[in-house]
Amino acid sequence: MPAETAFNSVALVGRHADSRVADSLRALADHLAARKRKIIVDAPGDFEFGVAVERVAEAQFSGRTDLIVAIGGDGTMLHAARIASTSAVPLLGVNRGRLGFLADITPVDMCHRLDDVLAGRYERESRAMLTAQIELEDKSSQVTHALNDVVLQKWETGRMLDFETWIDGQYVNTHGGDGLIVATSTGSTAYALSCGGPILHPQLEALVVV
Repeated sequence: MPAETAFNSVALVGRHADSRVADSLRALADHLAARKRKIIVDAPGDFEFGVAVERVAEAQFSGRTDLIVAIGGDGTMLHAARIASTSAVPLLGVNRGRLGFLADITPVDMCHRLDDVLAGRYERESRAMLTAQIELEDKSSQVTHALNDVVLQKWETGRMLDFETWIDGQYVNTHGGDGLIVATSTGSTAYALSCGGPILHPQLEALVVV
């Protein structure tokens, strides 16, 4: 992919209220502007940048950006993954959190690594995601996407849930308990792990049910 045509529009995602994230957002905006890239942000008007940016609601990122850069912890990466999932926009993570399972680029290296990506020096990795649909009593439904997991859990403490599990239309089991976690291989190191689930390689095409 020629550098002149790759990732001409870059969206920055992060918690602006966090001073460390704010510093990185502004530094990345300056860096991208110096490289003649269009910068898209969903930031309040009183959050100032030193360069020109286009302020767009995150829900409108689809179709307007070629790359999303998420600055923060894994929670920010999960949030950004939902934004990117609607149009399969590539996602790059800069770690400003603690663990950094998903966002593994350090603030010290972020500009250098971003230059590598802009120049086409990168390996693209695909991750499986989940789609969850809730059907309501009025026959309407709600749909959402998740990179890590979908959790069925009790609303009130001190009560048990009784539910059935079906996979590909085939009955598996009837359960009684606190709930159920369905995790991707990426999410196997998150909530599912704390409940005794296995750790899967992120490229493994499998789901964890805990």
